[in-house]
Amino acid sequence: MRYAYAITAALLAGGASATMVLQQPVGAQVAQNAPGQIEAAAPRPGAPLSFADLAAKLQPAVVNISTTQRVQVQNQNPFAGTPFGDLFGRFGQGQGGDGQPVTREATSLGSGFIISADGYVVTNNHVISGGPQGRGVVSSVVDSITVTLPDRSEYKARVVGRDPFSDLALLKIESKTALPFVQFGDSTRTRVGDWVVAIGNPFGLGGTVTAGIVSALHRTIGLGGAYDRYIQTDASINQGNSGGPMFDLNGNVIGINTAIFSPTGGNVGIGFAIPAEQARPVIEQLKGGGKVKRGYLGVGIQPMSEDIASGLGLPKDRGEIVSRVEPGEAAARAGIRQGDVIVKVNNREVTPDETLSYIVANTPIGTRMPIELIREGKRMTVTAVVGERPPEDQLAAADGEDEGTGGEATPAPSAQSTRQSIGLSLQALTPDVARQLNIPSTVRGVVVSQIDPNSDAAQEGIQRGDIILSINQRPVVSPADAAAAVEAARKAGRATALLFIQRGNGTPRYIGVKINSGQ
Repeated sequence: MRYAYAITAALLAGGASATMVLQQPVGAQVAQNAPGQIEAAAPRPGAPLSFADLAAKLQPAVVNISTTQRVQVQNQNPFAGTPFGDLFGRFGQGQGGDGQPVTREATSLGSGFIISADGYVVTNNHVISGGPQGRGVVSSVVDSITVTLPDRSEYKARVVGRDPFSDLALLKIESKTALPFVQFGDSTRTRVGDWVVAIGNPFGLGGTVTAGIVSALHRTIGLGGAYDRYIQTDASINQGNSGGPMFDLNGNVIGINTAIFSPTGGNVGIGFAIPAEQARPVIEQLKGGGKVKRGYLGVGIQPMSEDIASGLGLPKDRGEIVSRVEPGEAAARAGIRQGDVIVKVNNREVTPDETLSYIVANTPIGTRMPIELIREGKRMTVTAVVGERPPEDQLAAADGEDEGTGGEATPAPSAQSTRQSIGLSLQALTPDVARQLNIPSTVRGVVVSQIDPNSDAAQEGIQRGDIILSINQRPVVSPADAAAAVEAARKAGRATALLFIQRGNGTPRYIGVKINSGQ
């Protein structure tokens, strides 16, 4: 079984969109490609006429990685583990005669590369992890990992360390002789248009070499967090290339092939690699036997999308808005509040390319750093001491969302103006309603009782039972408060009302909703 992961970061399988960021020249007086504006590229042996010498030198260090897994599947579903598993799984409820799932053996394939003569191997974490559940698969556990070199010699590998957050893993194989290996290069010097070479095992075909150029840098593919920052290339990358190296023309590893954008599951000329500048520090920490340590502020953040920026009267794609502040963490101690827009950290602008998560995660723990923010239209600077990021399972438990809305909220006649202005009918959050919605009695806000299906609020996914905590950063505890906040935004000339919404016991989020211009 060759695993593919849907991309919101489709880890080598496909199916989501990638946002293009166009760079426009500022103050250019002549055409970018006018005569004399571009220096003639110095001739280089072997490029682009041939990559043969380069490939011959590098291929011995690129390996195939296969895993053997114990997969529990639904016994009476012959289609378990296939796209038809869910369709036929209901027959017999998918259990064995004794009511227990059946265990089968499965395999998966990926790529990797050796980084030292004594046998350290780098790959993606998802290459050596159990496969996805669902479609008849109850669980999957990796039993063994085999590393196969281009000369067909095989080695059993042990896991030195893995880091799911960055999707990196380090393996170790034992050999009586020195092994061929490659080194990381400096990906910060990589430019759009540079030649790159990818080597890996697509579809289990060992030792495959493809070439292309760097299509974009700092590309985000929807994963979020500190490591959603990739090198994009048009070099052919397919299922099985995961964990393989991307080389520059000097033969240095500048990326680790990880994901593709693909509506079909195959290469369409858009692949993504983890930059070496991000991978190398993680691998060094794993090699040292310690856990990977990252900086942490203790805030929940959202990008400044067009609707949020419009609601605040600020430029989009500049800064990130704080949706949650964790008590006792670095941000709270520095005085950062929910609703603040963080625009600069440690003298670095916060942008889609330089996200808050990326900057903080790569800042040494204990660093005192200035944070510039906008609060209620005023700029100010606070100083925070960077803490250590907690384990991912701990963060996931604290940040879990309950998508249920609990009991039905009964509509009440009030604030007809909000129905007309933003498409929402609201009611007070009484103790009885809070019990119906199964939310703490300490929550303060108004409840969405009805939604105009033709409104922008409906398009943004707002649902009955959602709780609006604030509008344009003004707390609302009654429908009249909400109506006044929307009217104030309209009079201020804003086209969007910024709603801070909680669903069930989940984490609140900002949503920008267009204001009806007829109001």
